[in-house]
Amino acid sequence: MQVILLEKVSNLGGLGDQVNVRSGYGRNYLIPQGKAVPATAENIKMYEERRTELENKAKETLQAAEKRATALVALERVVVKHRAGEESKLYGSVGTAEIAQALTDAGVEVEKREVLLPNGAIHYLGEHDVEIQFHSDVTAAIKLIVEPEV
Repeated sequence: MQVILLEKVSNLGGLGDQVNVRSGYGRNYLIPQGKAVPATAENIKMYEERRTELENKAKETLQAAEKRATALVALERVVVKHRAGEESKLYGSVGTAEIAQALTDAGVEVEKREVLLPNGAIHYLGEHDVEIQFHSDVTAAIKLIVEPEV
């Protein structure tokens, strides 16, 4: 399925690129999310007319993401309290939702889908490195300290 990307998509292409994707990925994710449109003659013409508008929107989104990333880097570290048992093992785990809430409470608006935990949820007390991806081009790292609840 040929689609025209309306914004940059990681590992796929940038704004205005015509790419060939699997039909399910295009129909079920890219098109409903507003990230792409089918590459028909009518849509190609529509894209050419809206190109500057879409480029300006992409620039604004990137600048907002960079601003949020600099605010996050200024925090340096965030503390999350969680119930723990013996040997520093947590009851349950600290996941993306808890991390996003802690960062939002600290003053930087973060959604849980922006938190990257490549090794899965955190199960132990201590200091952990967490990456936040605000935009496909903008990521920031922060130290997350998991402390026991008293």
